[in-house]
Amino acid sequence: MTSEIHQAFAHPEARSAASAGDAPLDRISVRDHVVAVEIGAFQAERGKTQRVSFNIVVEVQPLSADLNDDVDRILSYDRVTEAIAHELAAERLNLLETLAERIADRILYEPQAVRVFIRIEKLDRGPYALGVEIVRTERDAARRRAEDQLDVPHPRVVYLSNAAMASENLPKWLDGLQAQDAPVILCVGGPDVAPPKAGHPMAQRRIDLLAIEQNAWVLAARDPRCVVVATRTELDWAMKHGQISVWAPSKVVLDSVEGPSNLPRESVALAAWVGQELAARELVIVGAEPPKDGQISARSVPLDSATI
Repeated sequence: MTSEIHQAFAHPEARSAASAGDAPLDRISVRDHVVAVEIGAFQAERGKTQRVSFNIVVEVQPLSADLNDDVDRILSYDRVTEAIAHELAAERLNLLETLAERIADRILYEPQAVRVFIRIEKLDRGPYALGVEIVRTERDAARRRAEDQLDVPHPRVVYLSNAAMASENLPKWLDGLQAQDAPVILCVGGPDVAPPKAGHPMAQRRIDLLAIEQNAWVLAARDPRCVVVATRTELDWAMKHGQISVWAPSKVVLDSVEGPSNLPRESVALAAWVGQELAARELVIVGAEPPKDGQISARSVPLDSATI
């Protein structure tokens, strides 16, 4: 028992060695790699960085042939630290568990990698380290990749102005969108009434996003086919199950590492941004002008049109 407790709190290398089979694998490790990052589910963790420590051991297949001192023939330490950097840059996360899973998947994509041990710890949440540790195998990663690649959707993002939301054509537009061959995500702007004003830009950003979400609920109340969704997981599920989603943007925008540069009040540009994030096939804009940057295929539909 004492030995098991020691292994549990020692470096992941000890756990790797303790669970090695009859034919031990080679190992590479990264110890005490500390990065300052914004992460965490609590409000106090938003808008500020904290130190996070990474300890990672990767078990790899031994190379049977002579290496010839060629770095391209091995799994480099840089690939491990690059996996960390890539996942930290991809999206602001609430959970260390999510970060650990994504880093493990990226490392296990390397041909030599067989098993990975990852320990991630927050160093600034108190006079102690708070963390998680996971073990994943190449089989785990291959299964998840196969699941993720099944029927990857490319939605049609439709922006509705307030006039479009109130139009008597709305049920016809939804009928037409349901009959098409792509998932549908509806986006709206804020209500015609100006939102409250705050003295800080971050507070104003949240207020403006919440104003859009209030309008999303107004749209959802007009037709039971419209379901308000707030997370990427909900959007992915809805796209795969034929649900018409009305995007509530706060969580996705605030959790994005490189979020939209436009103010939330520029709601058409915000719809274009989420369309890019979701690899949408097009952005359809009803009752408003298309965005100026042109980074996504967009077309405008007049309010008096019977179809979208």
